Amino acid sequence: MYGPIADTIRTQRLVLEPLAVHHADEMAPVLDDPRLHRYIGGEPLTRDELRARYAHLVAGAAPFHQEWWLNWIVRRARDGQAVGYVQATVAPAAPGFTVAPPSAGSTVTAGRPRLIASVAWVIGMPYQGFGFATEAAGALLGWLRAHGVGAVVATIHPDNRASAAVASKIGLRATGETSDDEIVWRLPPAVAPP
Repeated sequence: MYGPIADTIRTQRLVLEPLAVHHADEMAPVLDDPRLHRYIGGEPLTRDELRARYAHLVAGAAPFHQEWWLNWIVRRARDGQAVGYVQATVAPAAPGFTVAPPSAGSTVTAGRPRLIASVAWVIGMPYQGFGFATEAAGALLGWLRAHGVGAVVATIHPDNRASAAVASKIGLRATGETSDDEIVWRLPPAVAPP
């Protein structure tokens, strides 16, 4: 089973560049702040640890998992500065799971299983407060919908108001569900990409 392949996504202020191992060198300082891990756990990775993680992500999930790991580095378009990342894990939706039809112009073909994506976004501390997370996450959502993803979910720590605000702005809605003590947010089926 084949899924979407990450390609470059451009917005007015940002370029989302598909992840490569060499990005660890510039991303290590962007992500080297314990405050970024307050709601997601863990601690900042060293450059070598981040390089190993990126090598694993770029290799992708094992084929029998039937999921695709899509990761992008978020850059400011004006100067190429890396400011964070967005990611999506895409998999076939479970039978009976309600998903929206693909967006107009979608590259999805008849007979392909409907897809669900679990998304996340992280913007480095010095770059927060400028709307980069909303712009990048919105662009990711639009790209996913254009590539046949019919359902989008995110899990957000209940105290992470900034991520909840981003989720709300891109059209996700909080549900009564939780996963590992985080609130599950879903894109309602009738919502078109921003």
